[in-house]
Amino acid sequence: MYRYEKRKSKAKPVIGIILLMMVVSAISIYLYDMYININVKSEGKSNSNAGNAIRLSTVSDDSSEISNTLEDTTKCVVGISKIKNKGDSIFDMHATENLSLGTGTIISDNGYIVTNWHLAGNKYSSCYVTLENGEVYNGSTVWADSNLDLAIVKINETGLNYLKLGDSENVKLGERVYAIGNPIGIELQRTVTSGIISGLNRTIKLEEEETSSYMEGLIQTDASINQGNSGGPLINEQGEVIGVNSVKIESAEGIGFAVPINVIKPIIESFTTKGEFEEAYLGIFAYDKEVVKYLENDLDFNNGIYVVKIMADGPVAKTNIKIGDIITKIDGNTINRMSELRSYIYTKTPGDKVTLTIIRNSKEYQIDVNLSKQ
Repeated sequence: MYRYEKRKSKAKPVIGIILLMMVVSAISIYLYDMYININVKSEGKSNSNAGNAIRLSTVSDDSSEISNTLEDTTKCVVGISKIKNKGDSIFDMHATENLSLGTGTIISDNGYIVTNWHLAGNKYSSCYVTLENGEVYNGSTVWADSNLDLAIVKINETGLNYLKLGDSENVKLGERVYAIGNPIGIELQRTVTSGIISGLNRTIKLEEEETSSYMEGLIQTDASINQGNSGGPLINEQGEVIGVNSVKIESAEGIGFAVPINVIKPIIESFTTKGEFEEAYLGIFAYDKEVVKYLENDLDFNNGIYVVKIMADGPVAKTNIKIGDIITKIDGNTINRMSELRSYIYTKTPGDKVTLTIIRNSKEYQIDVNLSKQ
């Protein structure tokens, strides 16, 4: 009897401890559940930033997908070269010393390639095009614009892999981009460098042989662009061409520029679909307000482009438009850069009529111009 009473007295505290532990556990679970709910609600107030950061991280960390895209892209990048000394062979062991080597991008399956004017030369010029598989073709320049430093070359080949054109109007600051080209020579062909869009609508001054000119509306990037990269594509993460690498400021590291692809989209589409492009001619050159401030400090205007040159053989010369006029619209479309005026004219054909809205002495005029053939 004594031994039974002793065991009973020990069981009571054990049961009490078990009950206490159950109560404490229940309270802990309840408090933890409240904490989680409060935390989730708190995060929900700023879920737009957190969500964007997560989605951006997810895309950026998918290195395998980007690598595959870049690998496919490089197959559409070609070498563009010209022999400086006549009589030298491109297959000569010293050819790299005698070539002006740059880069181009295949933009159609039937052999159209976009590159720089300073590489391909003027219309009807010839050059050598080296494909990814090492085959070399004779290329013929079918279109060129020295002011844009752009050219289109044609080779007689079909069934080629080519790059899709993106929309350069929708690029954003900080967007990840890649530049592809031949930075030094053949031995480093199709080098890929990465960076971000570090500036939009940039204007730079070029000085060559005691003459000055300006390129405007450029995309600025910190992706490394060296001399041989010129003419190569600037692509987004989807592998689309958004610009053509053109110039590099030698005195500043990490600053490269590309001409927006939208500038010549109408020309590319005409060549790739019809096999030709009949260029309409306006015969005028103008600067935007960012450039004009370097020319005339006392000149100020809010929008439009400032006329600095009228070609004597152009249709504008037959009108009342004068140097110093400010063109604000074409056919009712607002323009603030020369590149916008060019892009619009590229959609027209010789013989079409356009209406220019100009400002002169604070007064607005509308002047019709009949486009001619370039």
